[in-house]
Amino acid sequence: MRLRIDGLLAGFLLLTCAAHALPAPESLADDANPAPGPLPGHSYHGEAFDEGPRRAAYLMGNTGKVHFPITSKAPQAQAFFDQGVGQLHGFWYLEAERSFRQVAALDRDCAMAYWGMAMANVNNDKRARSFLAEAVKRNQGLTKYESMWIDALSAQYDEKKNDNVRRRDHVRKLEAIVQEFPNETEPKAFLALTIWENDSRLPITSHQAVDALLDQVFAIEPMHPAQHYRIHLWDGEKAERALTAAARCGQSSPGIAHMWHMPGHTYSKLYRYEDAAWQQEASSRVDHADMVRDGVMPYQIHNYFHNQEWLVRDLAYLGRVRDGINLSKNLIELPRHPKYNLSTNRSSGADFGRMRLMDLLAQWDLWDEYLKLADTVYLDEDGTPESQLRRTRYLGVAYAATGNNDAADAQVKKLEAMVARIKAEQEEAADKAEDEAKNRNEPEEKQAVAAGRARREPRNRRRDIERAVAHVRGQQALLAKDYDKALELLTKADLRKDKLALINLAAGKKDRAENLAKQAAEADKSQVYPLAVYTQVLYLNGKKDEAKATFEKLRAASSHPDLDVPVLAALAPVAKDLGFGDDWRLPYKDPGDVGTRPSLDSLGPFRWHPSPAADWQLPTADGGSIGLRDFRGKPVVILFYLGHGCVHCTEQLSRFAPKVKDFEQAGISVVAVSTDRLEDLSKSVNAVKSEGNGPFPIRLMSDAKLDVFKKYAAYDDFEKLPLHGTFLVDERGQIRWQDVAAEPFNDPAFLLAEAKRLLAQGQGERAAAQ
Repeated sequence: MRLRIDGLLAGFLLLTCAAHALPAPESLADDANPAPGPLPGHSYHGEAFDEGPRRAAYLMGNTGKVHFPITSKAPQAQAFFDQGVGQLHGFWYLEAERSFRQVAALDRDCAMAYWGMAMANVNNDKRARSFLAEAVKRNQGLTKYESMWIDALSAQYDEKKNDNVRRRDHVRKLEAIVQEFPNETEPKAFLALTIWENDSRLPITSHQAVDALLDQVFAIEPMHPAQHYRIHLWDGEKAERALTAAARCGQSSPGIAHMWHMPGHTYSKLYRYEDAAWQQEASSRVDHADMVRDGVMPYQIHNYFHNQEWLVRDLAYLGRVRDGINLSKNLIELPRHPKYNLSTNRSSGADFGRMRLMDLLAQWDLWDEYLKLADTVYLDEDGTPESQLRRTRYLGVAYAATGNNDAADAQVKKLEAMVARIKAEQEEAADKAEDEAKNRNEPEEKQAVAAGRARREPRNRRRDIERAVAHVRGQQALLAKDYDKALELLTKADLRKDKLALINLAAGKKDRAENLAKQAAEADKSQVYPLAVYTQVLYLNGKKDEAKATFEKLRAASSHPDLDVPVLAALAPVAKDLGFGDDWRLPYKDPGDVGTRPSLDSLGPFRWHPSPAADWQLPTADGGSIGLRDFRGKPVVILFYLGHGCVHCTEQLSRFAPKVKDFEQAGISVVAVSTDRLEDLSKSVNAVKSEGNGPFPIRLMSDAKLDVFKKYAAYDDFEKLPLHGTFLVDERGQIRWQDVAAEPFNDPAFLLAEAKRLLAQGQGERAAAQ
């Protein structure tokens, strides 16, 4: 995920923890004199730096053709700065800040490094202002170009002025840079971005004028990553005007996943779902390459789940149902964390995966598959209230569709119990709101309004439950061929028009069926499902010529729909009669306006897979040694802790120790790596023993030189500090789960359950490919 952190900037290469006898690198801050006392693993500059990029940057390549000249005494600073600017253009803010922090590490007095850090915190005014203050402090001996940039950003954060005035001043100062330096691309690119970002407060009066400004950028550098901004500019206006940008955006910065994702916006708006899906798959693959290369968990990439969820929807539009199901399953299978990606968190990967999986199976009438998955990790009773309701609804429909009315009735009872709970919640909320209004001495009229408002809050949930009940009952009526009742209930259930069209057709209401099917095909343009239904309805209504014309649109909509799903399987005799043959699909035809696309395989793997764990061999407290190879064929949890003097580490060991037997029963070993010298390892054991009895069950190892800490990135490269880390390494030596932070991970029960889930699903990526 993109991390936003608050706090004052004091520097990055600072005095480190004396307890670990590490060298004290020179401070970036002129007057840095950090007070002693930060807890082990915590930054010397307070809570602000406990999160965010704590690993050193490296020159990635493929982050955009940009050049932003800066003043620096360090030869490599310019390359890292240009990389950071390219990452800014791709909205890859965490990595942009890492690049700018690297510039500061190379040259602590480089003012533009701090300008860059401020730019990388566009959603965190407090932190941006702190970085900007450091840039202003160093605004001596700079070029006019650099000074104007710092001055322009200062206008954006001038607290003496209101928001709109600050925004206007910022734009005007960017315009001044454009006028003063007409041959530079960056002032024009950032001016276009700023005008677009201001649109909600200062509406754009001429999109064409902003587009013309971007033309000036591309006249200098045709493959500048500002192609990204042209897509945003026209996304809500006239998407076809961004087609040229869509053909160049990903190619302009092939190492940034979001740049491949963005053209998907344009193609989706133009109903070109095959091209949209290609872009989203490209984005996914680049994300996977980055995650695998840098040992990043999927839940650490903010836009990843959004991209994957969108890709599943586009696959559904294309009739690539099996691919969509597998991708949804993969989202559910991905590693989870108490803070991120729980199935109970809305819009997490787990939640997106469950919702999309249920919708796919329901839309395409794959009820037998739904029942098979209902009690598995994919569709169990876990999840948000919304997904639990949807699960119960579709489970009832699945039972009804397969003739199991008793089981369907049981799901209806569960739905009705939900309504009863909501009614009770409504009355409780209304009474509470009314009492609070009374306590505020508000008049009776306002008390009644407060109570009424509270009663309305769960109204949507009640409505959704009522629709769910109608759906189950309607499906039962449909199977019983009570079409009038089925139509009444399923219309109330708010079913898709194309599904209602098929029910009307079965009921003999041909004109109504055709009208609904036509509406669905027009509303969901170029989507396989409604086109397939419309084709079937036209054909069965005896309109073969119109059915053939619609079938041609269906063939053009997707090159790889799954012909075995019910609605497409029903078209087999239609295709044969109309002369299209058994396999009526057409190969994808390059429209000629998507640019030169690389092979998808060259961008990265199709699915995320874990990174290999670095090998190690360390001495143990009992005089022996342990290496990762000793756990070959057996999973292991590795706790990296910061010595016997770390109170929170002692707490972690105390929490994990009683659970070791549970881990071992699951076939998982637990070991711990300490920053202590070998002779001091016993002090950790003694500290934990003081809280309990019996032999200490976790084997401890010494890594006083921090070599293994660094290998596992449980280390702050900027402040030269070891960090707390918890890792699950599977039997193949792959890191399946990790947590690296200022604080140790203290929830062994969660990790045990998550380890069992991850290890039981056949290595995740393998199960997803089935």
